[in-house]
Amino acid sequence: MTSELFRFQGGVKPDSHKKESSEVPIQRVPLPSRLVVLLVQSSQGSARTIVTVGDKVLKGQCIGEAEGVAGTAIHAPTSGTVAEIGRYPMAHPSGLASQAIVIEPDGEERWITSEPLDPATASHEELILRIQASGIVGMGGAAFPSHLKARSEIETLIINGAECEPWITCDDRLMRERAASVVTGAAILAQLTGARRVLVGIEDNKPEAIAAMRDAVRGMEPAALACLGAEPDMMSVVAVPTLYPTGGEKQLIRVLTGIEVPPGTLVTSLGVQCFNVATAHAVCRALLHGESVVSRIVTVTGNVERPGNFEVPLGMPIADLLAFCGLNPGTSRVMMGGPMMGFTLPSLDAPITKGCNCLIAASDELFPPQPPEQPCVRCAQCTTACPVGLQPFELYWASRAKNLDDAKRHHLFTCMECGCCAYVCPSHIPLVDYFRFAKSEIRARDEEQKAAAQARSRFEFRSARLEREKAEKAARLAAKAAETRAKAAADGNAALIAAAVERSKDEADA
Repeated sequence: MTSELFRFQGGVKPDSHKKESSEVPIQRVPLPSRLVVLLVQSSQGSARTIVTVGDKVLKGQCIGEAEGVAGTAIHAPTSGTVAEIGRYPMAHPSGLASQAIVIEPDGEERWITSEPLDPATASHEELILRIQASGIVGMGGAAFPSHLKARSEIETLIINGAECEPWITCDDRLMRERAASVVTGAAILAQLTGARRVLVGIEDNKPEAIAAMRDAVRGMEPAALACLGAEPDMMSVVAVPTLYPTGGEKQLIRVLTGIEVPPGTLVTSLGVQCFNVATAHAVCRALLHGESVVSRIVTVTGNVERPGNFEVPLGMPIADLLAFCGLNPGTSRVMMGGPMMGFTLPSLDAPITKGCNCLIAASDELFPPQPPEQPCVRCAQCTTACPVGLQPFELYWASRAKNLDDAKRHHLFTCMECGCCAYVCPSHIPLVDYFRFAKSEIRARDEEQKAAAQARSRFEFRSARLEREKAEKAARLAAKAAETRAKAAADGNAALIAAAVERSKDEADA
């Protein structure tokens, strides 16, 4: 199958810095003394603990039960003992804490017994529930629950192997070394979504990954062929031009299919759905091998002695992982994610989660301090670079002036915070920071307005209730008064009649 390529507007070409970590195979890291498994692995859902302190657990055993429709289960990354259940810092710019289960490994790595599930014979609902029960989320960084996306009915399934962010190479190594599992997982997802074609998009700066994936498609395993209805031509691996942010969902859809996704439109309404290559790999392992998500591949790069890609158990403290890789002197900060969309970690005590794909040890030599911000000169380079067609300089003025309504009119929430505008800005304005600030202010204002509306609604309901009760009370009093008057009148009439009768008797006797 061949695929015509299209172009999205904007984009930039930063230095890739891929070679630093992509030249050595994936390595396993030794187990730390403690694993801190957060019960909140994404912004969409959380889990409820089902173990207690002192419990013995096996690797892959469910320790956190999914809460709600968007929740996914949490599993023990190794065998050991539950040492503590408490609050620990999350890998998040806020530095906020979340509930976590602390496991002390016993070093035996004993797996729980779990039965594979054959996609050829299992029902659609059984497959979806297994994905949810296995704790599979989007492994590209967003960590959106995969069982929700797998319920979509679509025409085209896109497997995202673009990995456009500089420095990150975990997907590259995964495709090179475990291409067969990625392809099989993609075939299973195609079966679940009813897709008629599968496009695997990989940037052309990853020739080894492209070759490995194409070999895997040509030599597709029986399970994958069964899921595709014995039609291997449904799936093709497409090399796409290296341009950031090609790995963005809407941008990759545009490049591979030509479909332009309007702001606020769900891609599934256009017959398309995207999954990351690591997510496809996790689906294969969960269904065909009965393995829950207990680890992930993490790129560790930058100012470290041993940069590379590592299979890391979930819950491993980031400080322990960096120590294993040899954090060099001169490290000024550690970023999670890439330099374009990632963030500086407020604490290295935070653990690895399902959405953590990269850690970058930054030094002043690798990442020189940002020059002082200068006034905007309205050069419009940011507009040219914006991949979603916004005017970032207008958003900047509105955000800086806290003119929130104007920022919304300029489609602030269409901004994907990719950082292209800040990258090309000659005035070194941290545009994305301004946009994030404005978004947070709008959300806070909307919450206040919502709370005020709810308070007003409650007040109006209370006032209406009091008026109704007052009217009902007045009606009851009026009815009682009328009853009393009627009774008094009736009693008075009886007395008059009795008097008349007495007078009649007296007259008769006389």
